[in-house]
Amino acid sequence: MSVQINPSILSADFARLAEEAKAVQGADWLHVDVMDNHFVPNLTLGVPVVESLSRATDTPLDCHLMIEAPDRWAPAYVEAGAGSVTFHVEAAAAPVRLAREIRAKGARASMALKPATAIEPYEDLLPELDMLLIMTVEPGFGGQAFLDIMLPKIRRTRQLIDRHGLDLWLQVDGGVSAETIERCAEAGADVFVAGSAVYGADDPAMAVRALREQAAAKGVDRPR
Repeated sequence: MSVQINPSILSADFARLAEEAKAVQGADWLHVDVMDNHFVPNLTLGVPVVESLSRATDTPLDCHLMIEAPDRWAPAYVEAGAGSVTFHVEAAAAPVRLAREIRAKGARASMALKPATAIEPYEDLLPELDMLLIMTVEPGFGGQAFLDIMLPKIRRTRQLIDRHGLDLWLQVDGGVSAETIERCAEAGADVFVAGSAVYGADDPAMAVRALREQAAAKGVDRPR
């Protein structure tokens, strides 16, 4: 598949979310980090804000749920307008059932792994997913430095996906910037979440285009 850039509104101005969403027109998805101050030590936004944001932008919403009990709450984010919903496998009680429920409601189902969570135990779950998210920082806060030690994990994940011939997007989130995106693309990622690298730029839309060009130059283009 072709490279996708998903700006993270965690780095945007929360008082101007509608305007910030429009500032990244041309992005593939808008990444929305939902944190509950339990699964991660931070509190952001919830279903009502996602619902409002979905009405304010034509860019589809990619909701990343860093919350406890995603089995209970994830379906509500689909109903609020999210086109993709990511749950953490560390928090899900029944990840296969949850992925199927998200898909049944009409959204793409994605599963996230913290840096210390290995991919190999979840190989059999991959066909149930539309996207897999490898966290390249500890989840909870934006602006963290990229963890280079995650690159081998990205490579192993890409190898598993290719071995099974799956149409599964491989997303990375955390410290993605002009300095790190090429390494992620070379390792096999094709969907990139970028926060401060986009919203900290003078022209966020131009930053999206530049990151996409960098990743495309280093990645392997795969059929959808």
